[in-house]
Amino acid sequence: MTVIKINAITVPADSGDELAKRFAARSGAIDGQDGFEGFELLQPTDGRDVWLVVTRWRDDAAYDAWREGADFSKAHGERPGGEQRKPVGVSAEQWSFAIAGGTGHAQ
Repeated sequence: MTVIKINAITVPADSGDELAKRFAARSGAIDGQDGFEGFELLQPTDGRDVWLVVTRWRDDAAYDAWREGADFSKAHGERPGGEQRKPVGVSAEQWSFAIAGGTGHAQ
C-alpha cells in the first residue's frame, strides 16, 4: 500500500529560492530508489512560510531503507569529509499518511 511522507519545512521568506534551487539540483536523484513512487516540492502561495516536500513510497520499509542509506545523507547536506551544508529551513516536521480514498490511485 502506498504511503505518503511529508516533510513540512519552515523557510524564511528570503530563503525559498535557495530551497527550490537545491531540490532542482538533485532532480531525479531519488527516482531509482527501490519503492519510490513520486515526489513534489510544494511552495506556499498564501503567505505561509512552510514548504512541503511530498514523497510517495510503496511502503514504510522502502522509505526507511532510503532514509537510512547514503543517498539520504548526500541529499541532505553531507559533504565529502563529513562537512555539513547549512540548512535552508529553520525547522522541519515529518508527517506520514496512507491513502484512504480519492481518485487516480489504486486502493
